[in-house]
This record gives sequence, structure tokens and C-alpha cells, in this order.
Amino acid sequence: MVKIGNIELGEFPLLLAPMEDVSDPPFRAVCKDNGADLMYTEFISSEGLIRDAIKSRQKLDIFPYERPVGIQIFGGDEEPMAMAAQIVETTNPDLLDINFGCPVKKVVCKGAGAGILKDIPKMVKLTAAVVKATRLPVTVKTRLGWDDNTRNIEEVAERLQDVGIQALTIHGRTRTQLYKGHADWTLIGKVKNNPRIKIPIFGNGDICTPEQTIAAREKFGVDGVMIGRAAIGYPWIFREIKHFMKTGEHLPPPTVLERVEVCKKHLRQSVSWKGDIVGILEMRRHYANYLKGLPHIKEFRQQLVTYKTLAEIEDVLDAIVSQYKDHIFERTSPPLAEQNFLPADNEMAGCNVYV
Repeated sequence: MVKIGNIELGEFPLLLAPMEDVSDPPFRAVCKDNGADLMYTEFISSEGLIRDAIKSRQKLDIFPYERPVGIQIFGGDEEPMAMAAQIVETTNPDLLDINFGCPVKKVVCKGAGAGILKDIPKMVKLTAAVVKATRLPVTVKTRLGWDDNTRNIEEVAERLQDVGIQALTIHGRTRTQLYKGHADWTLIGKVKNNPRIKIPIFGNGDICTPEQTIAAREKFGVDGVMIGRAAIGYPWIFREIKHFMKTGEHLPPPTVLERVEVCKKHLRQSVSWKGDIVGILEMRRHYANYLKGLPHIKEFRQQLVTYKTLAEIEDVLDAIVSQYKDHIFERTSPPLAEQNFLPADNEMAGCNVYV
């Protein structure tokens, strides 16, 4: 049983990654329906929380159906991060996560996210301040290091454990890689198998298929995996992995009707949470992924990103079901590479692999 503090997550939990502009409550709802064991909010600026910024405060919204759920914060200064931790605690999440992995320039230039990987002593002091400021279990998500010359995640893991974090998620890339190339799970495995490490270690990076999940567990010994991009428009990835790990067999892919029904739920919850205008606008980024693999879908997709009312959009989705009701999705999973999870010629090959 994998545990973070008193939170029991099962034998090999599947975590939904915190993704900016993606991991909001409507998206988390459909992922939870399909088997995500632990989910996180989009990352929240510590400075924004202290200033009472509307967008930052809205990201604190969590709902009973999501539990266990963690709120993730980022920042580059001890006092604001400690104050933000205290604000987060009042909303009663199950845990608090610190983002030390975001590679985006506007975050990094403030010494936050992956930017703090240039200053490990500061990273440790900031983490200690957050741990001290809250009664919540504190976890961290980070990367292997700043660049190939500073892949110091083994040292980082030990030092963060020593100041009180209760789990660590490692994305298998450096900051300079951004999301390019392949995630290197070798160092993730070294951290997990370090006899000094007693906390759960979760691996993140390029997990797109059940086979890759099993490889992560068997080859590198991680306590669970965190899934990000592969879940966008395809929340079934969680149930498919769980079924395969239990039975050794693949579930059939979701039908067109299943895809549309989940898309509708996502849309309705987006409108309910954000309001008609914003809910409909922000949902537009998801349609292409929900409809991936359907031939000649361009006209329908154009309507979905043009229409402005819930009724119009649902009519289009119903028309898609009618048009494609006999379409059969076929699995085209790629073979696993020897050292990498994915074939070298395509970073995202195998993600949502149905055509």
C-alpha cells in the first residue's frame, strides 16, 4: 500500500499531473471517473494567493468527488510560500505540493518552478519553510536538474526528504530539455532504489500506454506513475492501464458514443464552474483530442470551436455520434524502445494510440 502521510493510494497509484490551463475541476472530474488515484490542481502562484488574485483563488476550488486531491503552489521566496501554504490549508485539501519543475520562462526567471534547480540550498530552505508552515503532508514535483551538467536529483531527493516532504514526483527531463527529447527514467530508478529514500517516489514523463506503465514499475521500481499529456482528451488512459495491469489484456477503446458523452460532461462542468462564455471558450482546446482518430472530422471540429452556446455545441456532438456510430477505433501501440519508452523518431508516439 502506497501512502502519503495517512492517505492510502493503493498498491501502484496513477496520478494525474498538474497541468496549467488543463487540470481544472471539470477535467479532473472525468479523469477521476476513469480511475485517477490522486489528482492535483493547476499550479498556483504564492504571490497571487497573497494578493488575493481572482484567478489564483479560483484554482483553490476542490470538490468532494476529487479526493484525494492536492493543491500545488509555486514561488521563489520563503515568506510568500509559507503564507500561501497557510492559505491553502484553510481550503482543506488532502496534501500540498510544491512545483519545482515548471520550465516556462516567465516562472523560471523569478527563481520559481524549475528555476530553483540552479540553487539547491535555496530549494531546501524554501521547502523546509513550507513544511513548517502547514499541517498538511507536503510533496514536491521536480526535474532531474537544470541541465545535463547538473542532474543532481539524487542529492535533491535526500535533502528534501530530510526536511520533511512525504513524497516526490520526478519528471525525467532537465529544465533545458523542456518537453523535448525523451524522459530519462534511469535516474528516477536510482532515486527510488537509494536505501536512504523512504518516501514514495513517483515517475513522470512519456507514459502513454499500459505497457510503459508496467515497464516503469518493473524496470525502475517506482511507487506509481504520474500521467499528464496522454490524459488530455483521453481520460480512459487510467482505466486502461489498471485493467491491463490486473489482467494482462487491453480494454477495447472507447466508442464514439463514450467519447462524446464524456466530452459533454466535461463541457457541462466547464460551463457550470466557469460560466457560459469562459467555459465554452476554454473547452475548445479539448475537442481535437476527444475526436482524435475520426476521419474527415475537420468540419465538425470547426463548428465546435465556432459555436457559442451549449445547445449548439451539444447538437454538433450528437451529429458526430450519428455520423460515426459505426466507426471502429484500432489500436496501433508502438513497440517499446530498449532504453526509452518511446521510439526515437516521435516524442509523443503511442499517446492515445487509436485511429
